[in-house]
Amino acid sequence: MTIDEIIEKALEEDIGEGDHTSLAVIPKNAASRAKLIARENGILAGVEIARKVFNKVDSHSKFDIFVDDGDKIKPGDIIFRVKGKPISILSAERIALNFLQRLSGIATHTRKLVSQLEGLNTKLLDTRKTTPLLRELEKYAVRMGGGENHRMGLYDMVMIKDNHIDFAGGIKEAIEATTQYLRLNNKDLKVEIEVRNFTELDEVLKTGGIHRIMLDNFTPENLKKAINKINGRFETEASGGITLKNIREYALSGVDYISSGAITHQINSLDMSLVAD
Repeated sequence: MTIDEIIEKALEEDIGEGDHTSLAVIPKNAASRAKLIARENGILAGVEIARKVFNKVDSHSKFDIFVDDGDKIKPGDIIFRVKGKPISILSAERIALNFLQRLSGIATHTRKLVSQLEGLNTKLLDTRKTTPLLRELEKYAVRMGGGENHRMGLYDMVMIKDNHIDFAGGIKEAIEATTQYLRLNNKDLKVEIEVRNFTELDEVLKTGGIHRIMLDNFTPENLKKAINKINGRFETEASGGITLKNIREYALSGVDYISSGAITHQINSLDMSLVAD
């Protein structure tokens, strides 16, 4: 589903047969303008999505943007102004803010985590823990916050996790089956495998045939030992139990990537208000 289709469906869900409150209260030919004001510090993401929402409701609306996606905002900053029919402005308001506030919340939390990695080579990744149908937008917000995107879905990378290993009969069997599958289907995909302990890590190192090792729920101390054991043979990724308070400690192990599902599914939307101008 395209972004335009998502916006159209969101408006259909909210407006239905019409914004009866605005239709009842506001003269049809009235003209006005409104401005979006930031109410807290953060990183902006989604302002072009907001523009699309207002223009979808009324193509004659005039929209002026004063802050770009990825920029810092603070209380009182004017993010944009929109001029047009009050009915159109009010009908678009909630959907535009829903997108903008959530995406900005993701970008803001991402930036906080990324700031803890300053001076290190470790990169922050998102996961597939996104709102259904909004993955493209939420992963865009991660990039605006300074993070990087992991795979987009099940189709663009092979990621062998614990359940795959259990169903395949073991680590060696899972890797060999993957290698055969990719060869038979002429697929050129990177292969990542999850390990939960040093026994599994040793088996992966012995088997080979992968590009990246995900070290799941390792302590910072054990993560460093694992990175030393891998010794640059494969890319490395840490996941599980990593927070704003301890992410730098994990990164100091030398791990290439840290992935966090929390940056897209455990965030607070950023506070903003649309007010008459």
